[in-house]
Amino acid sequence: MSTTRHHINRQRRRQARETRPAAPAGRPQDTPVRTGGRGATAVLTPADTVSADPPTAAGDEQAAPARSRRPVVLILLCALTVLLGGFAGWARAEAEGLRSEPARSNTALTDLARTSEIKGQVAKAVDRLFSYDHADPGALDKAAKDLLTGEAVGQHRDLLADVRARADEQKAVITTTVTESAVERIDGDRARVLVYADQSSVATTGKKAATEQKDKAGEGAAAAPDEGVYAAAMLAVDVVHRDGRWLVSALDTFGR
Repeated sequence: MSTTRHHINRQRRRQARETRPAAPAGRPQDTPVRTGGRGATAVLTPADTVSADPPTAAGDEQAAPARSRRPVVLILLCALTVLLGGFAGWARAEAEGLRSEPARSNTALTDLARTSEIKGQVAKAVDRLFSYDHADPGALDKAAKDLLTGEAVGQHRDLLADVRARADEQKAVITTTVTESAVERIDGDRARVLVYADQSSVATTGKKAATEQKDKAGEGAAAAPDEGVYAAAMLAVDVVHRDGRWLVSALDTFGR
């Protein structure tokens, strides 16, 4: 009886091996499978437990750089945060310092009454300081004495020296009229004003020559009139407040 059962079991095992499907790609050929016999169970060999093992050495080598980069990135972010915080503090301190400097306290746009006062006095001063009549040279000297102070005294003398010489030679009258002005800044008792002016120069020697030519030609001859010379001028005027007046302390003709 035992020999017959043993023979039957051997035939079943042989049939099971012949009908067993081919192992899929990547699956070891010697992996046992369920035979379907009563009480038979599948048994896992060490090859079946490969997927449950920890990562291989190659996987550790690939993951290691990623893990090592994390501390470096965190350090860089922390450093950047510190730098930005320091820059913000420095910028705020610089802004406060600029606002507290006396040179930054410009009231030209806020103190309208003082701005208007400066513009009016500077316009009158420029009209007098840059107008000249050969017949009354003392008027220019008086204007310079009344309206100039500091380095403006020498600047005005140098600027008008050649003009006075030509005007005296041609018996000319030079007239200057301020057409527009703008207060650039007001800092306490000092201010700077940009001035635009029109200038005209008329020589009386031309009129005399024309009159003599008319007398020689007779009453019917027409004398050529002296049309004069006209020009525009621009300059910056620094003024200082003294004894209730704004005196010219410096003149800037922008290279002229």
